[in-house]
Parts: sequence; structure tokens; C-alpha cells
Amino acid sequence: MTQPLRILVVNDTQDILDMFRILLEEEGYEVILSSYPLQKVGEIEKLHPDLIILDFMFGSEKSGWQMLQLLKMQRSTASIPIVLCTAAQNAVRDQEGYLTAKGIRIVYKPFDIDELLIVIKETLDAQKNAHTVRKHEEAP
Repeated sequence: MTQPLRILVVNDTQDILDMFRILLEEEGYEVILSSYPLQKVGEIEKLHPDLIILDFMFGSEKSGWQMLQLLKMQRSTASIPIVLCTAAQNAVRDQEGYLTAKGIRIVYKPFDIDELLIVIKETLDAQKNAHTVRKHEEAP
């Protein structure tokens, strides 16, 4: 039996965290919740997430952006796929081209649950396919 994929959800609203937990566990994922952006790469490395769903704004702070930068600037976490799930459309639209170029998917709140699940599955599938390609390239 294979291990369920592990998803880290980072959002400052408890109701949204609870909704993500229920939704993702029903889909068979292992879910880890955090109500604040993790500021140390070591904290994220210990969790070994297969995917991170990250909010952009925490209160009036763009702490999600800071966590995203931290993740992408470290070799150990740079390849973890990220879905930015946010209501901060104006703040994110300015960065959308850059984020998309880095493979970061964006889902704006309010979102359709089925659309979100499709984005999560596509993101995880793309990551799995990238790993498969890399393993074949590394094989003698």
C-alpha cells in the first residue's frame, strides 16, 4: 500500500484550514495545517510535503510571498510544488507571470472546489512526471 501524498496548507483563517482538511482528507491526502507562514526551511523539510497550498496575505502582511521566496531560494525545498490560494487578486496579478513561469499555480478565492481539486491533482501529477523523467535521465 502506498503512502498518501502529504499536503501542507498554510492559511491564517481557521475555518478555511478546517475546510481544506476535510476536503483533502476525503480525497485521500494526508493534511498538515499551519495558521502562519513557516519562516525556517528546516521546519518545512521536516514535514516533507508533496505539495504546499499557500495563502498570499496574512492579515495585511504579504507573509505568504516571503515564505514562497524562502522555499524557492533553497535547493531542499525549491522543487516542492506550490498552489497559491488567495483572495489578494490585485497583489498577485502583478506577479502572476513570474509565478506561472516558476510553475506555481494560482487559485483565486472564492474558488470552485472541483476546480481546486483539479489544480491540486494536475500539480501533483506534473511533479510526479518530472521526477520520473529525471530518474530516467540519471539512469545509465
